[in-house]
Amino acid sequence: MVRIDLSGIWSLTRVSDASVRPIVLPGDIISALLASGEIPDPYSGTNELELQWVGREDWLLARDFELDRAMAAMPELFFEAEVIDTVATVSVNGRQIAASRNMFRRLRVDLCGAVVPGRNRIEVRIGSPEKAAVSKAAALPYPVPYSTYPVSSPHRNLLRKEQCMSGWDWGPCLMTGGIYDSVAIVSHTGPRIEYARPRFSRSGTSWTVRVELDLYATHACSVGISALLADRATATLRETVPPAAGLAAQRESAIGATATENTDVPADTIVATATEVFELPAGLSTRHVALAVEAPRLWWPAGYGNQALYGLRLTVQETGAGAGTGYALDIDIGFRELEMVAEEDSIGRSMYFRVNGRDIFAKGANWIPADALPSRRTRARLESLLDSAVAANMNCLRVWGGGRYESGEFYRLCDEKGILLWQDCMFSCALYPSDADFLSEVDAEIRHQVRRLQHHPSLALWCGNNEALGAIGWYEESRKNPERYYIDYDRLNEGVLGKAVRELDPDRTWWPSSPSAGPEDFSDNWHVDGRGDMHYWSVWHEGKPFSAYLDVKPRFCSEFGFQSFPSARTVAGFAPADQRNVTSPVMEHHQRHPKGNSLILDTMTRYFRMPSGFAATLYLSQVQQAMAIRTAVEWWRSLRPECMGTLYWQLGDVWPAASWSSLEYDGSWKLLHYEARRFYAPLHLALIEKGGEIRAVGMNDTKIPRAGRLQVRILGFDDSTVAQWQEETEIPADASTCLWRARKEALPGDPTRSFVHAEWIPAEYDERNTLGPDCPASGGGKDGQENPESLSAWMFRTEPKRCNLPDPAIFREVSRLSDNSFSIRLSAESCAFHVQPVAATMGGHFSDAGFVLLPGKPILIGFEANGVHTAQEVEESLELWHLAASYR
Repeated sequence: MVRIDLSGIWSLTRVSDASVRPIVLPGDIISALLASGEIPDPYSGTNELELQWVGREDWLLARDFELDRAMAAMPELFFEAEVIDTVATVSVNGRQIAASRNMFRRLRVDLCGAVVPGRNRIEVRIGSPEKAAVSKAAALPYPVPYSTYPVSSPHRNLLRKEQCMSGWDWGPCLMTGGIYDSVAIVSHTGPRIEYARPRFSRSGTSWTVRVELDLYATHACSVGISALLADRATATLRETVPPAAGLAAQRESAIGATATENTDVPADTIVATATEVFELPAGLSTRHVALAVEAPRLWWPAGYGNQALYGLRLTVQETGAGAGTGYALDIDIGFRELEMVAEEDSIGRSMYFRVNGRDIFAKGANWIPADALPSRRTRARLESLLDSAVAANMNCLRVWGGGRYESGEFYRLCDEKGILLWQDCMFSCALYPSDADFLSEVDAEIRHQVRRLQHHPSLALWCGNNEALGAIGWYEESRKNPERYYIDYDRLNEGVLGKAVRELDPDRTWWPSSPSAGPEDFSDNWHVDGRGDMHYWSVWHEGKPFSAYLDVKPRFCSEFGFQSFPSARTVAGFAPADQRNVTSPVMEHHQRHPKGNSLILDTMTRYFRMPSGFAATLYLSQVQQAMAIRTAVEWWRSLRPECMGTLYWQLGDVWPAASWSSLEYDGSWKLLHYEARRFYAPLHLALIEKGGEIRAVGMNDTKIPRAGRLQVRILGFDDSTVAQWQEETEIPADASTCLWRARKEALPGDPTRSFVHAEWIPAEYDERNTLGPDCPASGGGKDGQENPESLSAWMFRTEPKRCNLPDPAIFREVSRLSDNSFSIRLSAESCAFHVQPVAATMGGHFSDAGFVLLPGKPILIGFEANGVHTAQEVEESLELWHLAASYR
């Protein structure tokens, strides 16, 4: 196979005025216009409003490429683009050879007869997505409604385009276009492998890998392996399964190691081979080959064991006279048994992942595209976001249905990092057509995506859509005639999507919608909590108190969230100084939820004293966001095994804005993400108030029961001890358990001058059972505990605004460890709550934030600065926010 990579500089022409500028592909149109200086930064101020014209224009992408005489004469010569966004035609040397209208389908165009030896010109014309959608809407026999947002492009549900590009309640409307992921000219001879879909079966320590191969041949190949059949073509497949190079064995944690794993296989050792010879007809056909593997190393989710990956090479080649060089495909696979357990039980219908026999509590967040501009979705950006997820003890992400089926690089990274993926199909917050043309397009889309992604061990679940089932009740048209839209929904969701997934990937669960109570169950899973997955938004959308989270017991909560403002540093990047007020035009433009600011501020006055200024408001919004999500997660984790998954909304941002994310647009951690690292820790201690009772709950996601001593104290804000209790306790394996409880009104001391503090100290320190730095226990010594394995928790006894907090008088000492690495020692004269260090004039990452600082128990945190700095520069830049400082 010969590949001519067409990545690089193309020309970009605005068709309406013939103006030309360069564009880097893979990449998008708006990024090219920004690079050429023609448009302002779309994320700054309200510039987005001035750029709506881009999606109303037609654009021409073009470049020349050279072919030698031999390659131009190849019988198998193709133009391939993994993603063309969206309504496009492809021409070579002035001759149109293909059309595309779906960015979720790979485009492969036969170039034979269209190219010549020497210089050739390829042109990809991308039509206005907005005009295409409006045109489709005009042709509908009845309305197909969709949700709109403060800045929206109409009828986005009629295009097979990334839905959130048209605007969302957390993102801008930037209807860009382009070519993403890869673009190339490819030639080869003989049969080719279109897709490879491995299926696994296990008997004891013996595994069988049956690889389903979708093959394409231009002519029939008959059976034969000897020279006696020289006049016949023969296809031969050979597979090898060596461990992927460079994947060093990770230390087995106490959570996941199993006796059946073979951990002595050196890297690059061939552990299985197979060869098959068969007849192959002309066109597309499916064949299979099976490999036997004894005791492979298993793939586990993050925190449960290693992510062992094996490289699988597949080759197909004609034999006999005139045989070509053959075709090869390389993929990585992982050996694991995974099922979604969704069974009727005494309280409803369960929903949880079981991997290699272990029941997994899914801990994570929802994934939206990494940036509003596809050119910025680099591998480095993807990896940074995913690294932050794993660092916060996450083991699961939901690829949300309003974005895109992600790039191959994304799924490979999730394989390597052990992140289970809940994969939505790309339909969200809308109704969709069910005419034959639309369904045919979707059928081709989903069959491509399932075949493309099926081999990834991280892929855990296929889900039909995000909220498209519930959306039938949102719109006037569908409420008046629900039967019509239920039929449309069923034709698309079950008749096309579900059918294709069950056929092509039968070993994975097909989940009809999120939220959903399961197949054929149309319960209201925004408010009914006993079956399947739940989206719980009453605290945000309905303005309920955080305690409302404790009124529901979801089996798996796949969406819930609370907004915050970004940091002052992020705001400075898009809002000039005179706009740094939460109700200024620019700040409101970067708040896409119609009631977002009101909900943030109303909640703030419910729990906190009025902040003293703009910076304090930003800080306090992040405190309450962390408090809200911690309340939900700790309660739902305490219900295990009734609840077995929490995925909060959302991990990252597509632009700098107020949103539900725990990571800011530049990847910096909000207070929520630091809190997530604590409340998602494999071993965790929580204080939960429910029904007038305060409970200390131990949570253990390891397979080892843990014994220890629990100490609960009522502490004054000056760190004086009002009362204390001690108990010998055990936290069972793979369980949550109540370790201590007391009636709130029976606790001594003034609730406005004291708080509850709990610490759990293990009975003994055994290095063989420690979780290690990659799976830290909550607390982890960061609250000044002497024992690094101790767990800690604290809670106010009343609303924070009623607490009489003294000035903690925090002292800090900065030490330089290297050019950009520093340690910061913090101590206080009285208790400081929700402490957040900020490097006001430089970027960087702190090892911890949002913690409580107790008198006499200093804390040492790390700081990695962006760039080389001195200790004095860090000292001068350092600001320390805490709750008392927010209103003083």
